[in-house]
Amino acid sequence: MLPSLIHGHHNRYLEDLPFWLGLAQQTGDPLLELGCGTGRVLIPLAEAGYSTIGLDYDLAMLRFLLANISQQTKNKPVLVASDICKFNLAAQFPLIILPCNTYSAFDGDHRKACLGCVRRHLIPGGIFAVSLPNPALLHSLPARSAPEIEDEFIHLSTGNPVQVSSSWQRTKGKFKVTWSYDHLLPDGNIEHRAVRVTHQLTSLETYVGEIKRTGLWVRGTYGDFDRSAYTADSPQLILLVGR
Repeated sequence: MLPSLIHGHHNRYLEDLPFWLGLAQQTGDPLLELGCGTGRVLIPLAEAGYSTIGLDYDLAMLRFLLANISQQTKNKPVLVASDICKFNLAAQFPLIILPCNTYSAFDGDHRKACLGCVRRHLIPGGIFAVSLPNPALLHSLPARSAPEIEDEFIHLSTGNPVQVSSSWQRTKGKFKVTWSYDHLLPDGNIEHRAVRVTHQLTSLETYVGEIKRTGLWVRGTYGDFDRSAYTADSPQLILLVGR
């Protein structure tokens, strides 16, 4: 049930897809997506003809992804069940991506482990691209918010409406987001699920230092998927990392 809710909620977000497709066009394939989830980014890349590998530790997400790949997709992605911070594949890639705000959920030790895996799997001259919410912007928000309805979608399996509300709480060094899904059933009952994600409010300078200590280097930083310059008010922090 949870993969259907997450996919229904996030799959309509298309703003970043041209960015990932542009990187794939720039570097060529094969490409590796870390934390591919239900395939919001991976499937469009595969449908565009790129050779892709999707890696995620959540088997339910991978099963959902596999079930939703179109039969018309010629280059179907290869799916791998593994930890982003511990994976070991017999391949190297010109492009490794980590979209969808996953990287900022890691603490320093997990980021170090992830970067070590990336370095081993990136070809010389390759690109590791990661997107996360701008920590400087999150720092500037109020300490907490009241729950607010932000979206509604039709559940893929049941055809019933799902109402999405969100709230956040900012503590010292962390930004905790809660998404609540209210699945409205025909008999009038409501099936409720909640998903909580904690983002580390790590500074850009800290990220850059960690990357350099791993033997990688920062090729560029952007504030949004249009490749605009990064500022404290940018909605995103996007890092292009080279080996």
